[in-house]
Amino acid sequence: MQAVVQTQYGSPSVLTIKEVAKPIPKDGEVLIRVYATTVNRTDCAIMRAKPFFMRFFTGLLKPKKSTPGTDFAGKIEAIGKNVRGFRVGDNVFGFNDMGLQTHAQYTTISIDKAIVKMPSNMTHQEAVACVEGAHYAYNIIKKVKINPRQKILVNGASGAIGSATVQLLKHYNANVTAVCGTQNLKLVKELGAEQVIDYTKTDFTKTDQKFDFVFDTVGKSAFGKCKPILNPGGVYISSELGKMAQNVFFALITPVIGSKKVIFPVPQDIKGSLEFIKARIEEGNFKAVIDRIYPLQQVPDAFTYVETGQKTGNVVIEVDVINGAEL
Repeated sequence: MQAVVQTQYGSPSVLTIKEVAKPIPKDGEVLIRVYATTVNRTDCAIMRAKPFFMRFFTGLLKPKKSTPGTDFAGKIEAIGKNVRGFRVGDNVFGFNDMGLQTHAQYTTISIDKAIVKMPSNMTHQEAVACVEGAHYAYNIIKKVKINPRQKILVNGASGAIGSATVQLLKHYNANVTAVCGTQNLKLVKELGAEQVIDYTKTDFTKTDQKFDFVFDTVGKSAFGKCKPILNPGGVYISSELGKMAQNVFFALITPVIGSKKVIFPVPQDIKGSLEFIKARIEEGNFKAVIDRIYPLQQVPDAFTYVETGQKTGNVVIEVDVINGAEL
């Protein structure tokens, strides 16, 4: 089978396309024919091993897993022993932030991990665009209790995490103000934002409005800057560690100092996230946001584009067609 191979950490130039052995499912595993995957911020961090502590999980000197990729949408082609709840032919999707080697035609995954049957009302390309960003979005949201009509500001509302956050907040009937660039103002409105702020024209931290929560889904602001726009008892959550890991530090001290606090959203329970997202999709209350679709051979180009920080929603890799021919 064809797969992207990475033997060292570095820029997208370390990625190559090679012929490798097709994996065989072990006990409790299924073999997935990958139809679609994505290149996301998690993949870029693993590729470069930044921040450095990631190496303790992904390999100190070089990647433990030679093929990148953290999510997938595809079809079960074979099952190992002791597999219950899945069968050959099932369309499934899944995610693992430590890597699933899904930038390949096939991958294997344990059924105990984050694998869920796909919503019936989506294509594989659409389904995979509802995984990584949506998982992190849901993990931000579920760290707090949201009451109907509470005012929430979402910074970076057009990215993978941000666009998912805006959509999922509709489930809680929140009043959402979305911050994004000029070209995406219409999009985030359609996703459910009641108000939009164009960051190229207005500094959202200078607004006279007050919010119960500020969700920074791109990590480009800071608690100190957002504190003035939080209501008493308000909460700031960022998807990133912040400068010198300040968000972790503030998460430890702000619950006991002052009325406004920081929560750091350590992501947990990926399978639970996928089940929640699947339910919203089947209700018709969540949709895929796709910026670009690349073929497998152009994965290095996809990484380069994602690292610009300018993508809207998700960048999808189409794996089921190689050189114009069906696998």
